[in-house]
Order: sequence, then C-alpha cells, then structure tokens
Amino acid sequence: MTFMGVLTETSMNVTFPTLMKQFDVSLTTVQWVTTGYLLTVALLMITSAFLKRRFTNKQLFVSAALLFITGDIICGLAPNYWILLVGRLIQAGCVGLSGPLMINIILDTVPVHRLGTYMGMANLIILVSPAIGPAFGGLMVYIASWRMIFWTTLPLTIILLFLGLQAIKQYTPTQKYDFDWLRFALLSVGLVSLIMGLNIVGEPDGPIRFIGYLIVAVVMFALFGWRSKYSHKALFKLSVFKHPSFVYSFLPYILLQLSNIGINFLLPNYVQMVDHASSFMGGLILLPGSLLNGFGQPIYGWMLDRYGGKLPLYLGNFLFTITALYFAFFGRSLSVLAITIVYTVFAMGRSMAFGNSMAYGLKKLASPVRNDANALYSTGQQVAGSIGTTIIAVLMTSIKLPHLSSSQNVAIGSQFAFGLILFIGLINFWFFAKLFTFKDGSESD
Repeated sequence: MTFMGVLTETSMNVTFPTLMKQFDVSLTTVQWVTTGYLLTVALLMITSAFLKRRFTNKQLFVSAALLFITGDIICGLAPNYWILLVGRLIQAGCVGLSGPLMINIILDTVPVHRLGTYMGMANLIILVSPAIGPAFGGLMVYIASWRMIFWTTLPLTIILLFLGLQAIKQYTPTQKYDFDWLRFALLSVGLVSLIMGLNIVGEPDGPIRFIGYLIVAVVMFALFGWRSKYSHKALFKLSVFKHPSFVYSFLPYILLQLSNIGINFLLPNYVQMVDHASSFMGGLILLPGSLLNGFGQPIYGWMLDRYGGKLPLYLGNFLFTITALYFAFFGRSLSVLAITIVYTVFAMGRSMAFGNSMAYGLKKLASPVRNDANALYSTGQQVAGSIGTTIIAVLMTSIKLPHLSSSQNVAIGSQFAFGLILFIGLINFWFFAKLFTFKDGSESD
C-alpha cells in the first residue's frame, strides 16, 4: 500500500507540463499537486506515534486503503485543477498512515542487530516506487492520459485492501490516549506557512510575502515548543532531540530526502523544457538509477549491519556529492543519455546514505523512544520533500532574462538548483562526522 501511495506521488511529477497546458496554471501552482501531497503526508506522520499506541495495525491499514481509493476516484474524475488537488490531498492519507505503520511493524518484530537489513527492505519498497513512478506517469500521458495513473492503480489497491485484512496482525497492545489537538494545530499551521512562503518567494512581490509567512511559521513553532513543556497529551516526545545520535542522523536524512525529491522533480522537467524530450523520456531517465538502487537497499542495509555506519554513510555521501558537482558544472552540456548515467551514480550514493542514516540512528536509540523517532524521521522526510520540490521549482524559474529563451532561462536556473544539492552533500559530511563521535543509546535491547 505504501508502494502504491509513493508511486502516484512521484508519477505526477512528469505530468506537470501537460497539466499546465490543460488547466492553464503556472509551474509554481501545478507543483502543489506534489508539494501539497507531501505536506499532507507529513502532517499525518506527525501523529504516527500517537496512532501506533491508540489504534490497531489493521485499523490504520484499512483507513490508508480507503483514503487512497477515494482519492483515486476524485483525481480520475477531476474536471479542473482544484478538484484534482483535493483528490491528491485525500489520497496522501494513504502514505501518511501506511508508511510509518510499515516501519513500526519492523521495529516491533525485528532484533536490533538485523535492523539495517530489514530497514533496507522497507526502503526498497519506498525507493522502487519513485523509480517506477515517473516512467509510469510519462507512459500514461504518452499513450492515453494522466487520468490513467489513477484508474490503473484503483483495481490493484482494492485487491491490496482485502489482502491486508488477512495479513496485517497486531504485535503490541493499544491504549486510549487524549490527542494533543492544540500542539498538532500549532505545528500544522507552522509547516503550512513555511511551505506556502517558500512557494511564492520567486514571484514579483514574493520576498516580502515570504517574510510574513516565515514570521507566522516561527511564531507557531515557538508556541509549539512552549506548549510541549507543559502538555501531557499524546503527540510525540520532543525529548528525542536530546539524543545526539538522533539529531545528527535526522538532519542528513531530511536533507538527502530534500535533494532526492527535488532532483526527481528537476530532471524530468529539465529534459522536457530544455532538451525538448517527450514526457515518457522525462520519466524514463530516472528509471535505471532508481530501480538499481532501490533493489540495492537490502545490500546497503546489510553493509550497515556488517561493517557499521561509516562505510555506507561516507561512501554514499561521496557519490552523492561528486555527481552533484558534475551536474552543477556540466549539466547544461549533458545529453539525455549522459544525464541518465550521472543520475544513476547519484541515486546509488543518495540511496546508500539515506536509508542507513535512519537505520543507524534507530540502532543507537533505546526502545522507548524509537516510535517517536520514527514519527519524526517520517514527518521530516515528507516536509523535506515538500520543501525540496518548492525550492527546486523556484530556482528553476528564478531566471527571467529577456534576451534569453524560456528554455535557456530554465537551464541557468537549474544550475543554481544543482549548486544547492552540492552544498547539501558537503554539509552532510560534517553531520556524519559528528554522528560518529557519540555513543548514546543501545544496540543490545
């Protein structure tokens, strides 16, 4: 079910040029089909620690399936952009529930010394679907319509619902908790304000409006932190941030996700707008690298279990950084084939470092805080994805030189986007160096 949710999440990226023409909306507007999806997922994942303790695994799974099916139908029938967006926000509930559920079941059933391998299997599911998504979306647009993305996934999701009813079991007792609606509202308003501010920063009066949104976000986050000191209602435990092993694995984890979602948005649209490739080719360039490295996840997890964190995290981040450097300096002269090859190496490095950042952090944490840490990893991943798509879209369209064509402006803007990804790779080396200096937590529980 998580695979299906992420598949439709990423398959829409390649349809943006088509949606822009059909619904007469701008790139910064149409990207909310992805940004809004990721943000909704993030808001639900905030609650995953509470949901884990309050509801059964089967209840969460069935809810995820029904939200996906409802969103599928609305999107497939959508007469305009705004109805499509509503359907996407409803459908986002699937990943918001099923993604953390998958990880929590692993944490409930897998011994810590094998956690890297099993987290690698979970990441395989999460990473293969983005690999197939753009190619799948491009193929649907090429042979029929973007609406077929939803009509072709609907029957399979119904089958998965009935299979899940038989397969999903309960491993821990549930308890009744009072949900902290106030803290949830404060955090939600803060996140939405931040994303909306980033979304309009590239518009003519965007910087001024961005400051307003940013002030609202900062105030909401400050109120959330203050309220958390006194609240005894359930959401998640902020005390997990007191563990350095969590902090210095969480930060590179979300930055790698920001880069991943950002470049998965950038490259398919780049080859269509700059190289004038088809939508199918736009999706296809991501397929080899993402498939190869999605299926490599169990191997990367085994590397963590067998050799410790330094080998997969440093090696993965090196491959990530060196290919980001290549894109930043030579991206405008690369052919579609060359972009595909360089992205394959980029995806290998990103995948190796990404999944193992979370797995290494969870290995170092004691059992009582792992569910809360999982809620924050999952939420941070989705927020970073929302921010990544927004920032990359802004950078791609930030250059508007009158003497250059639209494709030339996009090409220059994309170089700035590649430069940002390069900077992220460099700063992650520092985070990993800090991570390996701390020994808190336990691998023996």
